[in-house]
Amino acid sequence: MTKLSVNINKIATLRNARGGNMPEVLQVALDCERYGAEGITVHPRPDGRHIRYADVRELRPQISTEFNIEGNPVDSFVDLVLEVKPDQVTLVPDAHDAVTSNTGWNTKKHQQYLRGIVDIFKKHAIRTSIFVDADIDMVRYAADTGTDRIELYTESYASLYSVDPAFAIAPFVKAAKTAVQCGLGLNAGHDFNLENIHYFAENIPDLLEVSIGHALICEALYLGLEKTIQSYRRHLRKF
Repeated sequence: MTKLSVNINKIATLRNARGGNMPEVLQVALDCERYGAEGITVHPRPDGRHIRYADVRELRPQISTEFNIEGNPVDSFVDLVLEVKPDQVTLVPDAHDAVTSNTGWNTKKHQQYLRGIVDIFKKHAIRTSIFVDADIDMVRYAADTGTDRIELYTESYASLYSVDPAFAIAPFVKAAKTAVQCGLGLNAGHDFNLENIHYFAENIPDLLEVSIGHALICEALYLGLEKTIQSYRRHLRKF
């Protein structure tokens, strides 16, 4: 079964808009687990505009499911990951001023750099995943870094899904098959929602995990957090 990891960055964004501690990030994370999430994802950025490094330190000992930290492996990020030792670290090539993740790694160009970062985390028994576009060459070069998994960047799938689902998913099927052939575990994330997640999970072989944040939190405003998480779980249950 494909696991659901809930990205709680948007909860921290809402909290930060007013200061104080409402909504309480830790409590929401624990509630997500209680409602059926099989992992919690955070993506701290150096400017602290949503999840902060302090949040990561508070969350780590309380999370009982998989804890996944995403981010660009700048020095402060690497130090944080080595300090808290999450179950998984996902390497994302964010520019410091990016509103959200908007591209995968060029794993050919940054081969040596990524290999060094992956080696650091693997020496500390932290599973590594590299964020990549649905490009079979980028998948193959990612495998050469020694990473455990890749995470497919699915914005293009989400954008095209309502127009032509088969066309939208085609490059992801190829990339997923390549990943499996290379011995990589397969994650995916970005712009999934309750409309498009089932088709993706149904058609992508060996999909281990999806990470969903923005849409899930938006949908929860109407459906409630528990019902929304359970709806995603139903969409993923058979795959």
